[in-house]
Amino acid sequence: MTVLGPVDGVDESRLTDFYAYPDNLQTCYVRGNMIASVDGGATDNGKAGGLAGPGDRALFALMREAADVVLVGAGTVRVENYSGAQFSVAQRQRRQRRGQAEVPPIAVVTQSGQLEHDAKLFTRTETPPLILTCTHSVEDTRRRLRSVAEVVDASGSDLAKVDIKMVLSILAERRQFQVLTEGGPTLLGTLIENSLLDELCLTVAPILVGGLARRIATGSGEVHTRMRRAHLLSDEDGYLYTRYVRGD
Repeated sequence: MTVLGPVDGVDESRLTDFYAYPDNLQTCYVRGNMIASVDGGATDNGKAGGLAGPGDRALFALMREAADVVLVGAGTVRVENYSGAQFSVAQRQRRQRRGQAEVPPIAVVTQSGQLEHDAKLFTRTETPPLILTCTHSVEDTRRRLRSVAEVVDASGSDLAKVDIKMVLSILAERRQFQVLTEGGPTLLGTLIENSLLDELCLTVAPILVGGLARRIATGSGEVHTRMRRAHLLSDEDGYLYTRYVRGD
């Protein structure tokens, strides 16, 4: 177990090493970044952001900086009022040196394509988001959002649904191999059910929420996927920062 002091006070290069993606990727490697309360709730007062602390926010920014693309479900975009990634000059320079775009795009999975035209996702971003929808919704979604986003058909054999394997195939074609997903629970559950989640970075917040808060992953399918602990960090506020990778 690796236990450190305040995460935002740890040497930045060490943290970067802890959260580096594998080298020489040729297919998508999917990292999930989620937060949960001590009693297993994924939200506080309806939002995941209510559980976060300074250390968690620092790691959230670090993981976004490392990623080629941020993959998220439309429900989370609406609830958390997502905007595009906001990076400093230093972060942009580091990404440029690694051969990445200065800012990773947000890729949104949505069956219906129903996203508000004036949402922060479209109005507070440098890079137009990628909207991944199904065949039945793609033309209507393009008509409504073509001026603020790129809209792509990500259906498989079922034209009324987004196929998560097709989503990753589209990202791989764009050479966006380093995928960071921030949920929500339905998208994370779909990735788990299809054995497409390579690692999970889970922050455990020292908070009890009770009630009917959702888990970090939901869905109709159940699997049994062994994970291996890569590291465990802590900070003075009592947060735990875990990283688990799929077992061989």
